[in-house]
Amino acid sequence: MWTEKYRPKTFSEIKGQENIVARIKAFVEKKEMPHLLFAGPAGVGKTTLSLIIARELFGENWGNTFLELNASDERGIDVIRVKVKDFARTKSIRDVPFKIIYLDECDSLTKEAQQALRRTMENYSKTCRFILSCNYSSKIIDPIQSRCTVFRFKPLEKENILEIIGAVCEKEEIKIEEEAVYSIYNLSNGDARKAENILQGCAAISKLITNQVVYGIVSAAEPEEVKLILEMCINGYFVKARDLLLDTMSKHGLSGIDIIKQIQKEVLNLEIDDKKKMDMVEMCGEIEFRMVEGSDEFVQLESLIANFSK
Repeated sequence: MWTEKYRPKTFSEIKGQENIVARIKAFVEKKEMPHLLFAGPAGVGKTTLSLIIARELFGENWGNTFLELNASDERGIDVIRVKVKDFARTKSIRDVPFKIIYLDECDSLTKEAQQALRRTMENYSKTCRFILSCNYSSKIIDPIQSRCTVFRFKPLEKENILEIIGAVCEKEEIKIEEEAVYSIYNLSNGDARKAENILQGCAAISKLITNQVVYGIVSAAEPEEVKLILEMCINGYFVKARDLLLDTMSKHGLSGIDIIKQIQKEVLNLEIDDKKKMDMVEMCGEIEFRMVEGSDEFVQLESLIANFSK
């Protein structure tokens, strides 16, 4: 998989997060490191940075001194009491005086497991350092947060994603249209993993990646299609807008939640006054909430179209 093939191996290869990388690099050079908490969205470099820390500290044979657990799979108190504690209590035999435990998605840990983890972090701080990774730091209990240095990762900037796409295309000898590059960036929402997966999917189909190939792979409506539906609504063509919406969903295999997110994005690009945009975005939020609560998505989307048309 390209996400693994092109995963950065050194600090200099990581795109974005320059301030975080600089501070982590200083810890590694001194071979002194506190417990770390990495918080931020998916695909922005949290796991990659943790693996680089291990590689830089322990060299090529870093596997014996680095334990990686995914807390969304192993989220109970027994994992913390047995697996984590057994690894943490033994001393490192290398010149670095501690081992590293990396807990991915630790916001999935139960509250009881987090309490057990807090005690483990406290008791074995001489022999082990923890790197905790999560999407939402608010789901981590305060006692754990206070024991860690917190780093907040942000979605990758436009130039970072474009640089990653360009580098992969060059190495894989793929031709890609400029419009398709920007489409991949827009669909990735700053997630490098998602961008690389889209690119690999497109490359499997065609050596020339166009906009049509990109939207065909990700099963998303093209922005122009959604914009046309919204313009029909604004001009009062309710039935035509409804039929086009259903056709678009059927053609791309979209769920109600998928299309509502695209509609909300395209509302902001319409050439109407801001007051109307505010009303339309508010209605998108209301309809999305109803869908999540279990309402029939087609009835709710028709309700949305009807409100836009009015």
